[in-house]
Amino acid sequence: MYGLIRFFLFRFAPERAHRIALSLLHFVCTLPLGASLIRSLYKTKSNERRVFGLSFDNPIGIAAGFDKNAEHVDVLTNLGFGFIEVGSVTAESCSGNPQPRLFRLPSDRGIINRMGLNNHGAAAAVARLEKVDRKTPIFVNIAKTPNPELEGALGVEDYCTSARLVREVADVVVVNISCPNSGDGKTFEDPEALDDLLAGVREALTDQGPPMVVKVSPDLSDEHLKQVVKIANKYQVAGFTATNTTVNRDTLTATQARLEEIGRGGLSGRPLHERALETVRRLRAETDLPIIGVGGIMGPAEAQSFINAGATLVQVYTGFIYQGPRLIKEVSSALPNDSNC
Repeated sequence: MYGLIRFFLFRFAPERAHRIALSLLHFVCTLPLGASLIRSLYKTKSNERRVFGLSFDNPIGIAAGFDKNAEHVDVLTNLGFGFIEVGSVTAESCSGNPQPRLFRLPSDRGIINRMGLNNHGAAAAVARLEKVDRKTPIFVNIAKTPNPELEGALGVEDYCTSARLVREVADVVVVNISCPNSGDGKTFEDPEALDDLLAGVREALTDQGPPMVVKVSPDLSDEHLKQVVKIANKYQVAGFTATNTTVNRDTLTATQARLEEIGRGGLSGRPLHERALETVRRLRAETDLPIIGVGGIMGPAEAQSFINAGATLVQVYTGFIYQGPRLIKEVSSALPNDSNC
């Protein structure tokens, strides 16, 4: 059935299709027994994990970017996700980059985006999360407001403002240090900048606050990744997410003309998978902390490859766009039970 829905949705520009799909899901869930029907269709088998001191019904989450403003947590939970990550949210609201800024690559099962961290701001997300009927762990992804004037200490304080806002509603805070679409082209993966950032966020979250996870790029060199892990360990980071999107387009089958038409942006989906998988392997060689594997999961095989490489949990986004809600059920059913992860 999702094939027909996707055929309809792909007639629209990607951002509009995203809004239509979520509006339809909300509408069905408001009907008598609608939410119950959705849950029955996509109910996953028990495949529990205990990670970060939290219980997960299954190890499959929705990645950041799908629900930037925490507007859809309840309805997404009905689809069987084991956890929901909202954001990225920033201290100030942002309109993001000019449209068009989201592009499908159907032949590659990929997406290129340069959204520019469009979101309503951390305070708005917090207000919504305070009203959510919590049935699954909620991760909140924070990033720097894409304002080139917020450099150095100002950039750190921007992150810290978000951390202080979300710490009461987040089960886990994900620090996005690697977004390639923030507008100013800068990230906090530079070792000196990262040290200052994690010191500030660690203090903002307090010792009683939620666990802190760092999200890394798939484009880091081995030495750079080792430095990130070393600095993260100084500030009691609870784990890592691997990975964000990539700027590398070497494996795409899309024509050069199409890629030039699209322009810059981060690539996700099937073409990202091998790079993300290798990043998980490299991280596992450097740390015993939990790793969340994300990038190009189109079915159980890719999810299992992340687990085999050392991931504890996995996330989907682009695969969810192309495969639909059945992806969560298929992956959860195929992965072996391992409640000791």
